[in-house]
Amino acid sequence: MGGEIKQDGLKENGMITLGIESSCDDTAAAVWCSERGLLSSVVSSQDVHVSWGGVVPELASRAHHQTITDTVKHALERARITVKDLDRVAVTEGPGLMGSLLVGLSFAKGFSLSHNLPIVGVNHIDAHLYAAFIEHEPEFPFVGLIVSGGHTRLVRVDAPFVHTLLGETRDDAAGEAFDKTGKMLGLPYPAGPEMDRLAREGDPEFHAFPRSMIREGLEFSFSGLKTSLLYYLEEQKEEYVTKHRADICASVSAAITEVLSVKLERAMEQTGIRSVVMAGGVSANSMLRKRCRAMADRLQTALWIPSPEYCTDNGAMIAVAGAMMDSLERGRVQRGVGIRPYARMPR
Repeated sequence: MGGEIKQDGLKENGMITLGIESSCDDTAAAVWCSERGLLSSVVSSQDVHVSWGGVVPELASRAHHQTITDTVKHALERARITVKDLDRVAVTEGPGLMGSLLVGLSFAKGFSLSHNLPIVGVNHIDAHLYAAFIEHEPEFPFVGLIVSGGHTRLVRVDAPFVHTLLGETRDDAAGEAFDKTGKMLGLPYPAGPEMDRLAREGDPEFHAFPRSMIREGLEFSFSGLKTSLLYYLEEQKEEYVTKHRADICASVSAAITEVLSVKLERAMEQTGIRSVVMAGGVSANSMLRKRCRAMADRLQTALWIPSPEYCTDNGAMIAVAGAMMDSLERGRVQRGVGIRPYARMPR
């Protein structure tokens, strides 16, 4: 299709993958080349949810429908290629909001069929993990810490897409804890990034919020932290909260990130693996990155974290994961049929 074909059947300029992501409230597309790396990455964020203080699924679906065509078009333009240069399409099939996923999947299926391109369905959480391969070359096996708005889990990765679940949250995800506690503090949606900014100005030891389940196991729980903050704020005067908002943000952030870093270190101890990948939207949090880098230095551990723009939802991680799946498991590549959306992680 695109590029000069060598006698061995490989393109001189590499295989080119279009990645499409629409699992929640970001419409994203990217172009990845197996030889030249990332050629483009475009993300269209939705502002419609700000006034509601959270993602409204129906509004998210409509916004995806309005922007997905232009998002893909811009990704191809920035990569300076045409549809004829593509070798495959990779698209998020789940987990995520069903309506949002359906928009992305329907577009990708129509696109692949109309241009006679194979299509790869990609697990969104797996893609977060393999976002580290956009800029780095992590060594297998490694321990993966996936921390996002909907998921928090530790996995052992022995080879590409050979995963063993070590532990996950029993209730709320770390990203949800950041957003919900930030909302309690009156921060705008999405509260996580603003909470991170304020935490840099505050005292993380200002108040000792609970570190649930920190002393044992590899499971997580963050619902108790939200309840603790709720009761704490009810006991304080509004002026006091306003004055110490940065300190409270820092204290909440310290509670969440300490649990995450302690569990990550415990996973390394139990598996004996000294290679770590951290991914997902919360891995962009500055306090968490600082804690985990300090831990990695102390233990002389290899630590790979994507740049912040590849921690949050993006098309590049879908393209990379799809390209890896195609090269390893040809049977999972389809012609636009058989790929179905799913709301939750399959067991």
